[in-house]
Amino acid sequence: MTSTSSRGTPDRTPPTPPMSPAQPTPSTSRTQSGPRNPPGPRRPPTAGLCLVLAAVLAASVVAGVALGPVSIPFGDVLRFLAAALTGGTIDAAEAGPYRIVWDIRLPRVLLAAVVGAGLSVVGVAIQAMVRNALADPYVLGISSGASVGATAVVTTGLFASLGVYALSTAAFLAALAAMALVYVVAGRDLAPLRLVLTGTALAYGFSAVAMLLVFQSPRGEAARAAMFWLLGSLGGVTWGSLPVAAAVVLAGVAYLRTRAKHLNALSMGDETATTLGIDVPRTRKALFGVTAAMTGVLVAVSGAVGFVGLMLPHLVRLTVGADHRKVLAVAPLAGACFLIWVDVAARLLAAPEELPLGVITAALGVPCFILLMRRRGYVFGGR
Repeated sequence: MTSTSSRGTPDRTPPTPPMSPAQPTPSTSRTQSGPRNPPGPRRPPTAGLCLVLAAVLAASVVAGVALGPVSIPFGDVLRFLAAALTGGTIDAAEAGPYRIVWDIRLPRVLLAAVVGAGLSVVGVAIQAMVRNALADPYVLGISSGASVGATAVVTTGLFASLGVYALSTAAFLAALAAMALVYVVAGRDLAPLRLVLTGTALAYGFSAVAMLLVFQSPRGEAARAAMFWLLGSLGGVTWGSLPVAAAVVLAGVAYLRTRAKHLNALSMGDETATTLGIDVPRTRKALFGVTAAMTGVLVAVSGAVGFVGLMLPHLVRLTVGADHRKVLAVAPLAGACFLIWVDVAARLLAAPEELPLGVITAALGVPCFILLMRRRGYVFGGR
């Protein structure tokens, strides 16, 4: 018996028309169109960005050689460099500017590029290794240990028989000793929190020793030179300072590039890295050794240049994303360009005097550090 409505007509549900293939169901439409969240920012191609940065780096090297208390025209710089590389001749009247370009400024600019590249790459590796976005190459205490050796040379004349290599040799040996001490105190597993706390605590101790040496130095000029070095400086750089630092940085960058996937896994946590088949303790030990050795060499030739290894990794990640294969390709070039211009500013802002590099990098790095903390919700009610 068919039910009827109040009007007496049959109450029948009309048949549903067949769905056309061209009209997907609402659920199918949402699935095909993807999530409703807006797409992330478009990243520039890594290869293209590296080419652009390489061109910027070449131009920065030329500009860094040309600019200074005594400016040299860009055309003359290119002509002097071409003559030096091809064995050309220079007029006797141009011997002075040629010596400034080839013997003084070019090794300094190239070392600035090497140090900037090395600190940037070490910062990337350490931030992944300890899973702390606010870590930098000096969080391990290696630079503070190197500072003790360098300060001892300046204030007491230690290793005076080594001549111009005395300071860098003492700084590197002290950095190795600090690395060994951090390794012993932090424990063989090098757990991230224990490693950071150990490095920070020992850094304070090493800094206190260095300050004590400066305070007790009977020579005021030696104390001033020690403080200048502690803030970072490329003054007095010669060609002899470049080969070892360049070789160590190139080898370190090449090694870390081969461990990019390991860094990706470590940045997600030890448990995730273990499930991906990575031997976490062994990998962290290898990364600690490489980054500590690179930091020791860089501090030995340039002093403690702060904030480079903190700022540049984050700026690069904002540009290319968090994949360490891309970050480790871009970070060395970005760091090299950055420190070249920091060195130019250090030479020009107080000419004919010279500012320590750490003064410039701190002026740029402190606001950057505060912004990073704000992004992580630590200050000013950030997210």
